[in-house]
Amino acid sequence: MTYMSNNRHKNPHKYLAAPAAQSDLPTLLYATIDELRDGLDKGKFTSVHLTKAYIKRIEEVSQQLKAVIGVNTDALTIAAEKDKEREKAFANNIMLPLLHGIPVNLKDNIGTNDKMDNTAGSFALVGAKLRRDSTMAANLRKAGAIILAKDNLSQWAHWRGQYLPSGWSSIAGQCVGAFGGNPMGSSSGGGVVSAVGLTWASLGTETAGSIIYPAWYNNVVGIKPTIGLTSRYLVVPISGHHDTVGPMARTVKDAAALLNVMAGKDSNDKYTSLIPNNGKIPDYVAAY
Repeated sequence: MTYMSNNRHKNPHKYLAAPAAQSDLPTLLYATIDELRDGLDKGKFTSVHLTKAYIKRIEEVSQQLKAVIGVNTDALTIAAEKDKEREKAFANNIMLPLLHGIPVNLKDNIGTNDKMDNTAGSFALVGAKLRRDSTMAANLRKAGAIILAKDNLSQWAHWRGQYLPSGWSSIAGQCVGAFGGNPMGSSSGGGVVSAVGLTWASLGTETAGSIIYPAWYNNVVGIKPTIGLTSRYLVVPISGHHDTVGPMARTVKDAAALLNVMAGKDSNDKYTSLIPNNGKIPDYVAAY
């Protein structure tokens, strides 16, 4: 697992060093999917630039906020691959998926088959590796997204003990809310990273309030999908009857764009077989 360093930077929201003029670049604090997509498609910056910027932003606030457990050490390599794919697609007039080359975080109870651990915030799972991605991680990769980091959470999704504070894990310590104090819910890191520009958006999980509360407190958009709309395969569970995985982002449109990628049937989670309309997922962004 890669932990954050204690570097400091003078301009925390101006890291997109690229050929474009600084004034023509979105700030990480407010960047939406439309702004990031426009910048990548017009060559204002690359996925490598964007990923480096988010990593530096994580490094800057890691000691104060403790919102991230670990960064994917392959993130820059993956970003470079996405840049090559984009160049090839443009040369052949091929349209790329909306999330292609965009960094996204995961709550650290959502499994990935890579160099990152899958701890649920507990030392008991340090070094735990999976033979395959969770369905949520696989869906993101298929959409071209870059899985940037794993977010801190209330340990075991707040199931370690009755009186533990929200946002505390033995791995990363106490996550602090974007506006100070209690970050709320067990998807606490996801609410904070989306609020303060440590990634474009994040995936959280909810049993009873763990997406909605941190989204509310950290002033971002959180969607708790109907149970069975998103797969829980290889997500550390609390309750098979209540758990669901949902997006956390700065805007409704951004959260809807992420939900478009997440939702769908999965043979590994029988609850998803109940999705209506023969499993056809509507365009949530178009509905916005």
